[in-house]
Amino acid sequence: MTREESIEFYKRYSRKLFNVSFRIVGDHALAEEIMQDTVLKFFRFVGEVEMADRVGGDSSLALGMTGGTLRMTDVAGLKAIEAWLVRTCVRGSIDALRRLKREREFLGEYETWQESAAEAGQESSSGESGRITVEDVKKAMGALPSPYRLILTLVLIDGLDYEEISEITGEKEGALRTRFSRARRMLAERLKEGR
Repeated sequence: MTREESIEFYKRYSRKLFNVSFRIVGDHALAEEIMQDTVLKFFRFVGEVEMADRVGGDSSLALGMTGGTLRMTDVAGLKAIEAWLVRTCVRGSIDALRRLKREREFLGEYETWQESAAEAGQESSSGESGRITVEDVKKAMGALPSPYRLILTLVLIDGLDYEEISEITGEKEGALRTRFSRARRMLAERLKEGR
């Protein structure tokens, strides 16, 4: 895809994708990010198709493309491209909402700990407000050893289950569950200590 085709493509679809995402997530910046991710996924897809054409591979999955070239005049091709883009954008928006929900639930657990600590007369470690913030959690996670930081990120932020993580890492699910449990304890300790 040439630079001009890329610009034309962006102009043609960016507004629609932004609107689709914004109606789902309700946040301007997040909708913009999701729209851009969707367009980038499509450009990666086009690049893979162009590469397959060069090496003689099968590019039958190319939506609205012939010989690695985007056909901006083919109505059926454009409808297929638009459908793919909208599906991808909707999925990205739903995934973003799930990720935000997991982050809120995760922070909720530690707010409960803070409330019980306050009732017991213990000092809060997260500053004057007494609340643990996303930044507090990110800082504490960043201080954890790499394997623990990775498992927390994959489970809590990316929302992967142990089976998926096992397929990615090649490790057994039981070992992953144990590491996740330890990582949560380590994170809770760091948050309590204010590190």
